[in-house]
Amino acid sequence: MTAGPATGEGRIVVGVDGSRQSQLALRWAAHFAAIFGARLDVVGCWEYPPSYGWAAVAPEWSPGEDMQKVLEETVQAVFGTEPPKGMQLRVVEGGAAKVLLDASEGAAILVVGSRGHGGFAGLLLGSVSAIVAEHSSCPVFIVHGDQPPPS
Repeated sequence: MTAGPATGEGRIVVGVDGSRQSQLALRWAAHFAAIFGARLDVVGCWEYPPSYGWAAVAPEWSPGEDMQKVLEETVQAVFGTEPPKGMQLRVVEGGAAKVLLDASEGAAILVVGSRGHGGFAGLLLGSVSAIVAEHSSCPVFIVHGDQPPPS
């Protein structure tokens, strides 16, 4: 039998792309993690742009490092100098929907914003939240509007 979030052994997974909606999703995910006594997993992803092989790109460019910086800046913007204990940041190469579905396998909840920066790596606005809501193996909380979690 697998322990659930009520035992303090669950995970809350949140997709972050640096957008205002993902900052709000991070706040909600931290709220759920505190309620459930669960670990907070903050996930960002990246893909090379479709024109990568055709366009001139600086050889030192690292999209993974760029996304790591986005995650760190988003965490700083949301929590300041006091992030939740046990929080983990993960940067994964791949399409947003697949990365989040894989990362949330076995999680208590997956939290995403209804809109991001074009859906991480150029997907249509809202498509990531629609795909994960349809295919996730765990409950999905989609943040709409600008309502913060209760204090």
